[in-house]
Amino acid sequence: MLKYLLKRLGMGVLTLFALTTITFFLMHIIPGSPFAGEMDKLPASVKEIMMKKYLLDQPIIVQFGAYLKNILRGDFGTSLVRKGTNVLDIITLGLPYTAKVGASAFCTAMVFGILLGVVAAFSKSGFVQGLAAIIATVGVSVPSFLMALGLMWLFGVKLKVLPLIGLTSWKHFIMPSVALALHPIAMISRLVRSSLTEELRQDYMILAVSKGTSRVKAIFKHALKNAIIPVITYAGPLLASLLTGSFVIETMFSIPGMGSEFVKSVTNRDYTLIMALTIMYGSMIIVANILTDLVTAMVDPRIRLS
Repeated sequence: MLKYLLKRLGMGVLTLFALTTITFFLMHIIPGSPFAGEMDKLPASVKEIMMKKYLLDQPIIVQFGAYLKNILRGDFGTSLVRKGTNVLDIITLGLPYTAKVGASAFCTAMVFGILLGVVAAFSKSGFVQGLAAIIATVGVSVPSFLMALGLMWLFGVKLKVLPLIGLTSWKHFIMPSVALALHPIAMISRLVRSSLTEELRQDYMILAVSKGTSRVKAIFKHALKNAIIPVITYAGPLLASLLTGSFVIETMFSIPGMGSEFVKSVTNRDYTLIMALTIMYGSMIIVANILTDLVTAMVDPRIRLS
């Protein structure tokens, strides 16, 4: 297990280095500059000082080497647009909002997705089967921003029972979380339903029921444990993506999270902020995938990590 973990961590570091390298050079290859508007209005002496400050007068390989040295020390630099503001301070302010919404959406997706999948696989009612199919189809087909608009119109405008903007009370979490969780709910329910249906046909389930074990107990004690493995595999990247936020949903509900910061950084060509957010997102994906593999091996001992 330790050998596997060290191997995955090494691969994660190499992946993160490749991601950082590609993003850095792409940021410098694309036309335009974060100082394009300002530099035209400044005296030549001031322009020279700014170029030296951000090493823009040096070859790109020198800039890249200096950037790597800084991030190894935990210094991601200052924002090129918000003068004097550290990039990590921007992330520290926005990340809690995004993490709270993402965590609530993740919990909502896992609970209702697994529950819906179990009910659909266990029930023989045509109505329940049809309802599960409708929810799964709507969840996969309807974009999250369109679902958010529908929720805002119904619960915010017509019924006036939920707040439309901000993130100051538990009521503010309901609509963003549901809008973000609908697609994962559909995916998880389909995974659980198909896996659980397959497990119910296995010999060990037939044997358990024939020995007098109730069908419900056999499902939750034996079948669900095996059927949940595909969900765990899906849950890792899902958690990372939800914790880093959806810029559309955050914009619609005026949530000051990382999604809106990422959009602003790209629009303003704020290279240092783009790099920091990309590295943060990549790190979370890598960690989530490693944790997913470890949890999968713990849930099912038949899976051996080598």
